Amino acid sequence: MPDPVHRVELTEQAEALLHTLIGQHGAVMFHQSGGCCDGSSPMCYPRGEFRVGASDVLLGYLDADTPFWMSADQFEYWRHTHLTVDVVAGRGSGFSLEAPEGVRFLIRSRLFTDEETAYLQAQPPPRTGADSPH
Repeated sequence: MPDPVHRVELTEQAEALLHTLIGQHGAVMFHQSGGCCDGSSPMCYPRGEFRVGASDVLLGYLDADTPFWMSADQFEYWRHTHLTVDVVAGRGSGFSLEAPEGVRFLIRSRLFTDEETAYLQAQPPPRTGADSPH
């Protein structure tokens, strides 16, 4: 079992796009709201342009120290899954930074193994927006 267990990771294609966006916009962040339509896709924003709520959950940091936040309701639904941020062709929301590139981020998921679940349960709970400076 990998140590530590990560809740969220990037595909190589998503990592390359992330670096392109950082080059264009500076530091960025992800937020997944779990809303309908494009709200169910991870949104990429310039860091500081999206205000994280007190109940939002920090799933972890991706490449280039990029935080990935998720709404508390969505986290409760997906807490048992490992998330992989990927990229596909097509326009997503106009609010996410990748939209002008003709691609959109999406989430691929798998259930954590029993070993990964045990590891995560032995850790402190993930930080929330209430724990973090904005």
